[in-house]
Amino acid sequence: MALVATVLTASSLLLHGYAHGELGEHEPVPEPYGYSPELDRVRSGGPVVDAAPQKATEQEAADRGPRSLSMPVRTVALTFDDGPDPEWTPKLLDVLERHGAKATFFAVGARVAEYPDLARRIVDEGHELGNHTYAHVDLSAVPAWRRQLELSLTQHAIAGATGMHTRLVRPPYHATPSAVSARQWETMLALDGDGYLVTLADLDTMDWSRPGVAEIVRAGTPYRGRGAVVMLHDSGGDRSQTVEAVDQLLAKLDRHGYRATTLADGLGLGSAHVPADDSSRVLGRLLLLAQRGSSLAVDTLAWVMVAAGVLTLARLLVFVVLARSHARRAAGARDRRRRGQAPDRPPYRPPVSVIVPAYNEELGIEATVWSLVDTEYPAPVEVIVVDDGSSDATAERAAALGLPGVRVFRRPNGGKAAALNTGIARASHEIVITVDGDTVFEPATIGHLVAPLADPGVGAVSGNTKVGNRRGLLGRWQHLEYVIGFNLDRRAYDLLGCIPTVPGAIGAFRRAALESVGGLSGDTLAEDTDLTMAISRGGWRVAYEERALAWTEAPTSLRQLWRQRYRWCYGTMQAMWKHRRAVVERGPFGRRALGFLTLFHVLLPLFGPAVDVMAVYALLMRDPLPAAVVWAGLVALQTLTGWYALRLDGERAGVLWALPLQQFVFRQLMYLVVIQSTTTALLGTRLPWQTIRREGAFS
Repeated sequence: MALVATVLTASSLLLHGYAHGELGEHEPVPEPYGYSPELDRVRSGGPVVDAAPQKATEQEAADRGPRSLSMPVRTVALTFDDGPDPEWTPKLLDVLERHGAKATFFAVGARVAEYPDLARRIVDEGHELGNHTYAHVDLSAVPAWRRQLELSLTQHAIAGATGMHTRLVRPPYHATPSAVSARQWETMLALDGDGYLVTLADLDTMDWSRPGVAEIVRAGTPYRGRGAVVMLHDSGGDRSQTVEAVDQLLAKLDRHGYRATTLADGLGLGSAHVPADDSSRVLGRLLLLAQRGSSLAVDTLAWVMVAAGVLTLARLLVFVVLARSHARRAAGARDRRRRGQAPDRPPYRPPVSVIVPAYNEELGIEATVWSLVDTEYPAPVEVIVVDDGSSDATAERAAALGLPGVRVFRRPNGGKAAALNTGIARASHEIVITVDGDTVFEPATIGHLVAPLADPGVGAVSGNTKVGNRRGLLGRWQHLEYVIGFNLDRRAYDLLGCIPTVPGAIGAFRRAALESVGGLSGDTLAEDTDLTMAISRGGWRVAYEERALAWTEAPTSLRQLWRQRYRWCYGTMQAMWKHRRAVVERGPFGRRALGFLTLFHVLLPLFGPAVDVMAVYALLMRDPLPAAVVWAGLVALQTLTGWYALRLDGERAGVLWALPLQQFVFRQLMYLVVIQSTTTALLGTRLPWQTIRREGAFS
């Protein structure tokens, strides 16, 4: 589904880029003027060129050469190029109606597709449509297949809008006969072979350069009663001078006895319109839908891109400010505790029970247990390892250590929540710490972790999880994610009183808080997030202690990373849905935590691929400098944020070189995880537990 959506988005952008990438007046590539008898005849002839008269034999056509047609005396054909335009074409049509005049509009196919109602109005009011290519390209500078595509698409667009085809064509950048080059003559021959009547102009008003109303009127006035084809424009910029000049020109021509009519009528050629067949009309309507859909997609994606950029920027700035305030508050609280500690009142050091749920963790379980036993914590510490039906030697290795205070329990496989509940039921103490079987504590971790529980209103404490195996690009990316994303966010969430997750890798809980919510639930795959949300909704405060360090083993391959994040993301969505009523409950948790998660962890990632496709589109189809500057600015801001987050966590900043590279693989992987998780949730699929293969980083 993500691939289909991305392909559709890219296709819409490509269609929009094809249709609009070259619109507007600009100078074509210069070419030699050239000379031949046919060219000389064209240059000295009229503005409508029949390059090889169809009714003549091949020999007669060769002898006679091209046939030029000119407007009769006191007959003017006003022609308008580059439209239709939603602002200027209606105004010109109104002027023509006031003067009872008819005109010929050489329309750009892409604009007909975007504004079919204007094309229908042109035809309904007795005016004439001509083919001006689909994307306003120089037909003499493109291969034959592109020429055919441009003309065919425009014919389909006209058919979809009006039910008609046109026999008239005016190649862009072809003006008066005297200026036809050798290459343009070859193009005119090809167009004649396609059945078109090529139309140039006697008088080119150059109105696109906005020379002034008087100059446009002067340039568009025929000489001494002669007939003329006059070139004007109804799109491509500000055409207010053109509208006023046409009004004055028609009044002037009327005073001098001129008739303003269409090309075909003035030349006595009958109608330039030919009824389109049913298939062409259907294809034309589909093209109209696709073109208008692509424009809507581009406009929508542009706003999405701006909104995503603004939200991302705002989130970075707000979370950095909150993290800074949190760091200052934590440092101040520690100073106050040191200064105010009574000599006869010992620090808060209750006995603790550490629960280690383990499933196939034989490579790392020994290191985990050793780190829990080798602690500086002065109070009793009991370690309970719960083997959740492992198929390897996890339980045997933990039991074989023979360490004092360590107990090992085996149970049939029932999931992490069930294993934790088993351990909690066998715990001897009121403070319970949970740690994953692939994680190790530092000697001071337990002491720091339980310190916030001295406040009786605190029900749970999140520690500071760090990536232990951070070698290689994937390891460095996850290290940056843990520090810049998870830990920086937790500082902000702590200050706002809405921490959504106490990670299973390191968390401390008051037994009363656990019992008040009925322990851990197996309703979701993110049992830690589910538990944290339940505790917060129960009125307990959840704290973050950055000094409580735990080193965890991160996935070492993209496949393993995908499985882990898929479970995390899907489980978090389950927990958000389960606790959705928290939004209307009292307290800061529901509105803040669920709001942040919904906006920044679900909605924005869902639009991530579209934003990336739009960025590529901007680089390829538009001026790449603004897009490159915006991207570089965001990366620079993320780098500064990363530097500050690393500084707060006491980490070296040298790893920041990997941050720009994170934008090209890791970020897209996280987007796809959210997309697949959302799709799975919407389809109601029950995702099984995703196990991760361990490498034994701490063994």
